[in-house]
Amino acid sequence: MDRLDAMAVLLSVVENGSLSAASRALHSPLPTVSRKISELEAQLGVQLLVRTSRKALLTEAGENYVIAAREILGRVEEAERRASGEYVSPRGDLTITAPIVFGRLHVLPIITEFLKVFPDINIRLAMSDRSVSLADEHIDVALRISALSENNLIATRLGAIRTCVYANPDYLRRHGQPLHPRDLENHSCIAFEGVLSNRFWTFKDTNSEITVPVRPRLSVNTAEAAVDAAADGLGVTRVMSYQAKRAVEADVLIPVLEEFEQEPSPVHLVYLSQGIMPLKLRTFLDFAAPRLRAALQHI
Repeated sequence: MDRLDAMAVLLSVVENGSLSAASRALHSPLPTVSRKISELEAQLGVQLLVRTSRKALLTEAGENYVIAAREILGRVEEAERRASGEYVSPRGDLTITAPIVFGRLHVLPIITEFLKVFPDINIRLAMSDRSVSLADEHIDVALRISALSENNLIATRLGAIRTCVYANPDYLRRHGQPLHPRDLENHSCIAFEGVLSNRFWTFKDTNSEITVPVRPRLSVNTAEAAVDAAADGLGVTRVMSYQAKRAVEADVLIPVLEEFEQEPSPVHLVYLSQGIMPLKLRTFLDFAAPRLRAALQHI
């Protein structure tokens, strides 16, 4: 029995949820996948999986073994990268994730520039406004605009981004400018159903928080739509400053209630701790971090 191969099959079963799903992912017959798991269990003398008709669940022994197997296979992969020369010249594949608007405006141009300089590296950019698991979705590096909660990540701080309320100047002439967050109860609100709440907007007054209930006339699921609706004079919206930057520069939106803004959200590049860092990842971090810091200074 090839022990490393059996470990890889076990991890595929765990990641895909069942033996049949792992069979499809590995392009291997289902009986072969089942046999390798059984041989591994026989070799170890313990049951690793509880098999049902639809899924496979890890036993306690299986959970412990999977943790060790991931580490072992990771070290083998690292040794292979070093032997193949990845640690001598940057090459290979990287998967990067970033919020949709920030990714399009600021991360994608840097990636394009990076790929022109390093022709042996390929990048997959997955843009999403949800916070994805780097381990579960095989992400090498993520740009996060929020306070960090995961303890298993290494972070490089880039700066911070404000969250502001914006309105069209003509709308404000017609409806008056809100001078306090509670004045928003008398205004048409446009809610962005993203990382910000579409039911309550929170502000800061000295050392206390002010939470204002929002009854939006319009709710949208992208920041671009919220910005466009506000720029068209429908009402006020609350988005991050980089999302409204072009509309502000075009004089179709202006910030209001700036003295009540909450603390800016920190921006980081984050990646998993993994022993010796692959050169392709180190090269990208060294290339992207100073450029992103410079971009954030103008947002």
